[in-house]
Amino acid sequence: MTASGLRALLPDLAPWHSSVDFRRLWVAGLISNFGSFLTFVALPVQIKELTGSAAAVGAIGAVELVPLIVFGLYGGALADAWDKRKLILWTEAGLGVLCGALLLNSLLPAPAVWPLYVIAALTSVLGSVQRPALDSLWPRIVAHEHMTAASALNSLRWTVGGVLGPALAGVVVAFAGLPYAYAADTLTFVVSVVLIVRIAASPGAHEARKPSLRSIAEGARYAWSRKELLGTYAIDLAAMFFAMPLAVLPFLADELHAAWSLGLMYAAVPAGALLVSVTSGWTSRVHRHGRMVVLAAALWGAAVAGAGAVGNVWLVLLFLALAGACDMVSGVFRAAMWNQTIPDELRGRLAGIELLSYSVGPQLGQVRSGGTAALAGVRTSVWAGGLMCVAAVGVLAAGLPKLMSYDARTDEHALRLKEQRAASATATATADA
Repeated sequence: MTASGLRALLPDLAPWHSSVDFRRLWVAGLISNFGSFLTFVALPVQIKELTGSAAAVGAIGAVELVPLIVFGLYGGALADAWDKRKLILWTEAGLGVLCGALLLNSLLPAPAVWPLYVIAALTSVLGSVQRPALDSLWPRIVAHEHMTAASALNSLRWTVGGVLGPALAGVVVAFAGLPYAYAADTLTFVVSVVLIVRIAASPGAHEARKPSLRSIAEGARYAWSRKELLGTYAIDLAAMFFAMPLAVLPFLADELHAAWSLGLMYAAVPAGALLVSVTSGWTSRVHRHGRMVVLAAALWGAAVAGAGAVGNVWLVLLFLALAGACDMVSGVFRAAMWNQTIPDELRGRLAGIELLSYSVGPQLGQVRSGGTAALAGVRTSVWAGGLMCVAAVGVLAAGLPKLMSYDARTDEHALRLKEQRAASATATATADA
């Protein structure tokens, strides 16, 4: 490959160079993401040590699910009506306080179990409020034509954390102890708050309604009216529900007589995603985003089916890495469609709906894969789920022609938003002059 060809594959750094707020927010997210993986690993380990119950560990997901659904939608309404920077700042500070509470509890002579569930639920509340504000802020600080590149760079931030974070967390928890993990996470929140404070204010849109059930319903009606957006949500839900294999990987490793491979299995999916992130330069040159979402989701299902069908552990790891790569491609183009077409006054509420589509799906998928494994076997659960994903994506694609025909260069919503942002930039420049 020539040097120019290699450069074309590297991530497009235009958002990084053109927006100081993007850089600050990106770095803040990277730092807090590493810290969050420390707690992500430490919390279930602590519950396991205190209770010795697998059911008690699994209950963490249950206490997080309802706040995610309720406050994800309400958080979207807040993001449209309130200053986005303040929402992100105060929720980040609140998450740091909750992590500090975990630290204090871990230092007690006899740490209590019930605060761990309360803190997990409150963390879900704050995270669900923060995420729509964060997702709706990117289009304000990144140029319209750079949104695909920004989506890829944000994906890179998450995948770096997904690959390296758990490994670091495992070392800290195993050799230093739980209090050190919680303390390090608390420190990362302090650093991220300092960076977020320096981001410019981002007040709510003048056209946005005050947070209410009516405003949430307005966002839902808009999403329903945009079949190409509806398609991105439905495709992702189907892919995660039918083909999310993480819950059964420990059993798959046992069936393959390769218990040593479990950590590699968990790392394979984010490793594949990371490979796409670091070679994402090509994504800025693709405009048929809907087709890429569909193709990537179908290939995700096919790769998961392959992981369940083969009997060689190295082939399983290869298929899981391919699945992670396909999921990342789908995520990049879903985010680009959202950020380039949704009006500013609705962006927060639609981000709340997006939060549900990519958060609830994996959790329900864990239930599906575990239940199917109990009834039909582990490998059947994996390969059958992958094939059902491919079939579901095909049916959805056939029923949503607007998703398949979406083109960022000609879509009316993308063009309208691009013109509005250009006019706003011109007006700001004139006022400054």
